Amino acid sequence: MEYYVVQVLTGTEDKYLSLARPQLKDRRVRLLWPRRKLTIRKRGVKKPSLAPIFPGYLFVETAELSGELYWLLRNTHGFVRFLDNNQNVKPLEGRDRELLTHFLSFGEIVERSRVTFDENSRIRVVEGPMEGLEGRIVKVDKRKGRAKVKLDLYGSSFLVDFGFEHIGQAPKAG
Repeated sequence: MEYYVVQVLTGTEDKYLSLARPQLKDRRVRLLWPRRKLTIRKRGVKKPSLAPIFPGYLFVETAELSGELYWLLRNTHGFVRFLDNNQNVKPLEGRDRELLTHFLSFGEIVERSRVTFDENSRIRVVEGPMEGLEGRIVKVDKRKGRAKVKLDLYGSSFLVDFGFEHIGQAPKAG
């Protein structure tokens, strides 16, 4: 299966999915919207929240992007463009594909990662969606239980917050 990227109006991903998915019922196509669980604190009250991993982007899993499927997705309200561009629609390859399949291996909604900190306060991911992405972690906020991770898609970089659960200090090396 191949993965194609559809850019939609940011914040309207769920609306686009509700319009497009019924039209795809009898096809061997899945529209995917990878999201992450976060805990948001507002006025001292913690609430669970879902946020997209790639805001404004949905992923089409299909063997091939036929002309009919192309036009069906393009004519759905909220569509912005295909990536790389509408004239040159390519499936994800290389690092972009690896990154997407890494997150999808945890399901369409990823849980918080479990982490420890070493004696130098460096984060070490024990399990979860941030596992293997330690080199991309830009900032850690222990109080909020979040880490900013630098993600790339088609050459564009952006920062995404991922939640984590601190499970204690890492064992001392030695």
